[in-house]
Amino acid sequence: MAGLKTRKKQRLVVASLAVSAIAGAILLVIFALGGDSLSLFLQPSDVQQKQIVAGKRFRLGGLVAMGSFGRESDDLTYRFTVTDCAADIPVRFRGLLPDLFREGQGVVTEGALTADGVFIADTVLAKHDENYAPPGTMPKNAEACTHPEGLSDYEAETGR
Repeated sequence: MAGLKTRKKQRLVVASLAVSAIAGAILLVIFALGGDSLSLFLQPSDVQQKQIVAGKRFRLGGLVAMGSFGRESDDLTYRFTVTDCAADIPVRFRGLLPDLFREGQGVVTEGALTADGVFIADTVLAKHDENYAPPGTMPKNAEACTHPEGLSDYEAETGR
């Protein structure tokens, strides 16, 4: 009978360690995903509504505004504006832009705001244009981007 008690104790110890490890992993995942980190990115109108403080890192997503792209004198620093058709945020990025980056296309940038409201990006991801757009990837205020003819800014500029 003594061996049976030892085996029961071993099972109890192993089971309690397994339950504790699973509970710890669940708590760690909940802690890591808590708060605003669940959203993939903020759009310019979200940034203005939430009044994001300068220096806080986040992802900014939207469309590259038509006519806003420019290169600074060092040829490695770019400036452009990210818009969701209701609000605009100027962006500065130093580095190499992705091949798919262009005005009128979707973009997700990662970085922080400065005190004067310029978003300094250290990462730029371009989203390619397709007919299918998953829910939540187009600007929330897409109707504000349409022209009287019913075309979006991008369609009006490119004729597509």
